[in-house]
Amino acid sequence: MVTVCMPQELLTERDIARLTGLSVASVRRWRLIKAGPPYRKIGAAVRYKPEEVAAWIDSLPVGGQHAEAY
Repeated sequence: MVTVCMPQELLTERDIARLTGLSVASVRRWRLIKAGPPYRKIGAAVRYKPEEVAAWIDSLPVGGQHAEAY
């Protein structure tokens, strides 16, 4: 069975920038260095599946964790 993600469910690079609080240029740089969330090209447009963006964000390292006391 094929699952189809409707276009209105896809996020733009501006949406990703807004979600992360970073610039569109940063989102574009991630694509260039293959470091950001998975994306799809629809013609010249770049789109992201929300669930893949959420999974990517969850996979990022977590900071501020206190190490166990020795």
